[in-house]
Amino acid sequence: MNKNDLINNISEKEGLTKKDVEAVVNGLLTEITDALKEGDKVQFVGFGTFETRERSSRTGRNPQTGESIDIPASTVPAFRAGNKLKDAVK
Repeated sequence: MNKNDLINNISEKEGLTKKDVEAVVNGLLTEITDALKEGDKVQFVGFGTFETRERSSRTGRNPQTGESIDIPASTVPAFRAGNKLKDAVK
């Protein structure tokens, strides 16, 4: 499922216009992104938690040349599923 499929499904199930649902979905994604940029967690009880994690620097290899390269430390987004979501997917 992609973003358009999600918007279409919600629109049909809830009887809302696609434009309204798209605005809400875009707003939700923007708020989650902004919170993660500030280092905050976004938690939906039962569904899961969006957070950032620090990835330490490491040495990697260029697959074409086999040459070692240094990969700098970075901050990456992460999602940890909640119990209700895990149980629903079982």
